Amino acid sequence: MFDDRDRKILDLLQNDASLGVSELAERVNLSVSACSRRIQRLEEEGFIARRVVLLDRPLMGLPTTMFVIVRTARHSAEWLEQFRKAINDIPEIVEVHRMTGTIDYILKLVLPRVEAYDGIYRTLVERVEFFDISASVSMEILKTTTAVPTRYVR
Repeated sequence: MFDDRDRKILDLLQNDASLGVSELAERVNLSVSACSRRIQRLEEEGFIARRVVLLDRPLMGLPTTMFVIVRTARHSAEWLEQFRKAINDIPEIVEVHRMTGTIDYILKLVLPRVEAYDGIYRTLVERVEFFDISASVSMEILKTTTAVPTRYVR
């Protein structure tokens, strides 16, 4: 049973996972024990996948965001396994999406500067065969969030 209090708990935790159970309980008008049981249930049911700390990228020396567009001529399981291994070995690649349409994959990279991309590019093309690979630098982040809307849960 998922209700508005569960939704509120998830919204609050997405914004600040360090909130204590007592503060969460107060904000959703529950006792501490009832709130704790709900959080535990939300974790057990998989709504809360994990709790993480988000780092300040500029302070970490990674102010640059690049998006790499990949097209491949091969779509075999072997190629995909090579690609998965290559991207998993490069920590600067923080997201990879398989796409529909004329683009096969989009990679999101975080870098100290644009010039650092060359080393990652060389590593990728040494390990995986591509039909086409191109990159674009993000000039400005207009919106970024890790929170997802909770209104669609029934």
